Amino acid sequence: MNYLAHLYLAQPTADSHFGNLLGDFGGQRHLNQIPITVKNALDNHYLVDKFTDSHPIVKEAKQYFSPKRKRFAGVAIDVVFDHFLIMHWQKYNLQPLNDFKQTSFALLHKRMPVMPPRMQHVVKHMTDNDWFKEYETLDGVGLALDNIAKRIRFTNTFAGAVDDIAKHYDELNVVFLAFFPELITHVNQFNLENAKNIRGFYTL
Repeated sequence: MNYLAHLYLAQPTADSHFGNLLGDFGGQRHLNQIPITVKNALDNHYLVDKFTDSHPIVKEAKQYFSPKRKRFAGVAIDVVFDHFLIMHWQKYNLQPLNDFKQTSFALLHKRMPVMPPRMQHVVKHMTDNDWFKEYETLDGVGLALDNIAKRIRFTNTFAGAVDDIAKHYDELNVVFLAFFPELITHVNQFNLENAKNIRGFYTL
């Protein structure tokens, strides 16, 4: 899953937000340096990624991407799932999206000083420029994916992945709506952050 989904599945604390994103920035390398609350959140990040990557419906969704882009189809699915989470936000969270973003960005900033340098850089740009606003439109999703393609350290044919998404938009939307409630249930069942309840979730 991508950044918005990981933050959605976090607890409303600075440590949880930090840990739930740390997995994308070499989280395992920092296990001896972080408090248990951050480690639990990091474990939640890995739980989410493992469930997503191994889920049959997500694997099947990779068929919607052309052969030249299939190698990075999982990346494209992560980003477009953030788009669909935004599109269906009120179905999954009673808190308005803008309020959620402001709260999440503020919590991340509280842990900025202890973030690894690359994470600091990404989180600063993400919060200063509100990347999630970009994900509201297909054009924004396409721009985000093309930027990812440019950052890949070897020659690739991932650019233009939004064309595959646009072609199969309705099918991918159906995949998201079927998958995301199962992911929420999975996180609630494991309850790795020892939460009394998972705020913002509907009972599914």
